[in-house]
Amino acid sequence: MALVKIETEEQFNELVNEDSFLLFKHSLTCPVSAEAFTEYQRYIDEHNDVKTAYLAVQEARPLSAYIAETFDVKHQSPQAIYFKDGKPAWNESHWRITVASLDEAVGK
Repeated sequence: MALVKIETEEQFNELVNEDSFLLFKHSLTCPVSAEAFTEYQRYIDEHNDVKTAYLAVQEARPLSAYIAETFDVKHQSPQAIYFKDGKPAWNESHWRITVASLDEAVGK
């Protein structure tokens, strides 16, 4: 599946209504986030059946805050959140976002 960038609550809410999806919150200025984004991209390349989206925190701050507040998941960047049945089932941040951790979280 191709990488999909989201920027609005409406786009996010469409995804959260799916059975499951993986969200990546990305900082455009952080080298740690750049490395985590590379891991995320590698994971998606290997698992193209996983529904996923990402947001750039600097471009979608209101959306990032909405997700943190609505789902009581402390904002971090970079951050990966796996949603299942409309709720966060797993989240991780920084150097702990790896192909292996994403694989384990999504169960592939």
